[in-house]
Amino acid sequence: MAVIRDPSVPAGSGGLAAIQTVAPFLGVELTPVGVRDAGEIERAITAFARGSNGGLILVGPSSSVARYRDLIIALAARHRLPAIYPGGRQYVTGGGLISYGPDAIDQYHRAAAYVDRILKGEKPADLPVQQPTKFELIVNLKTAKALGLEVPATVLARADEVIE
Repeated sequence: MAVIRDPSVPAGSGGLAAIQTVAPFLGVELTPVGVRDAGEIERAITAFARGSNGGLILVGPSSSVARYRDLIIALAARHRLPAIYPGGRQYVTGGGLISYGPDAIDQYHRAAAYVDRILKGEKPADLPVQQPTKFELIVNLKTAKALGLEVPATVLARADEVIE
């Protein structure tokens, strides 16, 4: 699996570390790919695609991953690489296979509750750091079919949205 990330974003390093911890148990070899510029992404994904049985994992969030979203989706399609993208419907509606990550709308609601607490006099430094609690899984069946993949019924049943 190629793990695409922005090496300048600390969350990307944490995401990579988490994947590296699990990969040996799954028998998966990882290839980290930085997203510094379009040329580097194209060269890295093209070289990676020469191997067999590969796929892509995008670690986010980062502005670099978002900036090159269309390029990465196009390269995944061109090289017939299944890919999972960070949370965000735009990846899957743009032709990506699967997106999994924090539900943005839920995060906005939670941020609004924090703003309300601050406006009512609470000090921001006294508010606890919160982690996302609601995640969404979105699957694009058209992309799965183009890749020759059959998405298991159990995955479709768990999906928050299925794009056909």
